[in-house]
Amino acid sequence: MQQNKPSLESTLKSSDTEEFIDIYFYRPIGYRWALLFQKLGITPNAVTIASIFIGVGSGICFYFDNLWITILGIFLLVWANSYDSADGQLARMTKQFSALGRVLDGFAGNLWFASIYIAICMRLFPVWGWSIWVLAIITGFFHSKQASMADYYRNIHLLFLKGKSGSELDNTNELNLKNAALTWKSNFWEKLVLTFYTNYTKGQESWSGNFQTLFKLLRSRYGETAPEQFRVDFREKSLPLMKWTNILSFNTRAIALFVAMLIKEPWLYFVFELIVLNIILVYMVFAHEKMCETFTKEIAEHKYD
Repeated sequence: MQQNKPSLESTLKSSDTEEFIDIYFYRPIGYRWALLFQKLGITPNAVTIASIFIGVGSGICFYFDNLWITILGIFLLVWANSYDSADGQLARMTKQFSALGRVLDGFAGNLWFASIYIAICMRLFPVWGWSIWVLAIITGFFHSKQASMADYYRNIHLLFLKGKSGSELDNTNELNLKNAALTWKSNFWEKLVLTFYTNYTKGQESWSGNFQTLFKLLRSRYGETAPEQFRVDFREKSLPLMKWTNILSFNTRAIALFVAMLIKEPWLYFVFELIVLNIILVYMVFAHEKMCETFTKEIAEHKYD
């Protein structure tokens, strides 16, 4: 008997957290890639690794001051991101989730943009000198924070929307326990990946103190499952922030990059990330922390008992 083909909708995280461009462009393309990869027996991690090579190739193209090579670079980055969509959709289709997959997924995006940053710096170095490298390093630091916190807030939203099975939210306490059970001698690569992932998660937690307080209070009072009314209220307050998490992810920054490259002013991309996206980051963190502080007070006052 032929196995039913999974629907496109079943491969999405949720309508709350999907962006317009993703829903109507990347997810349909990624879905078709995922079906092909599933048929060929290719794993999500292998797809992620393939996206690294394609994305780095895109970055190399942006070194050249040539319109057609720039267009090739744009095409390759779109292709790489369609694979980034496909690996997650394939993982949801095949139930192949792992810490390695999470680390690889973030690592892939970092390598794409590292190659882009390096290419832009090498292209502009004859005119800008070492100042362009300084600008790139500062921009890269904030880029990582923007993407990291956007990912964290989406997974918090998914946790209260769909439960633990629908979210990839982790915490350092549980990760440290898993890491302590491994040894460098017997589980070197697994322990190495988990160490990097734990540090990544720790960085997210350090920027979300009020959420950490709220989460601890929820678990101490209600266990693993938050009250239904709290989940409804949290979704209502968190949903408006999802559009900002999407802006801080891939699509908006990619459009800004493409425009900067096509008008042959690559440095404008760094300025966009430093000014526009950092303003959004600060607002997003402030709004989420304020929301969590309010919910903590309401729980302390037994609103959801």
